[in-house]
Amino acid sequence: MAELSSNQLQAAGELEIEMMQDLYKRMTTACHKKCVIPRYKDSELSKGESVCIDRCVAKYMEVHDRIGKQLTSMTLQQQPTLQAQQANDPSRVVGSYQ
Repeated sequence: MAELSSNQLQAAGELEIEMMQDLYKRMTTACHKKCVIPRYKDSELSKGESVCIDRCVAKYMEVHDRIGKQLTSMTLQQQPTLQAQQANDPSRVVGSYQ
């Protein structure tokens, strides 16, 4: 596998941060909508609301983990095919300007 340049590593890191921010935003919105009643009575979450949010967040993170593992598995399975294609036609390499 080819080494990544520092610019590529930085871009990958920034993309990962953006993806995690999006996940957090979607998770927060969905779990709040599902678990917290719109009319606040107290300044603190009730026991039921806290339990609901804990479960909701756990489900989101479990699904995120499963999807990540599946994508990694698919990428590893496709890697030999992609490398063979790149070896046969270097102009098809992502990021190539030829």
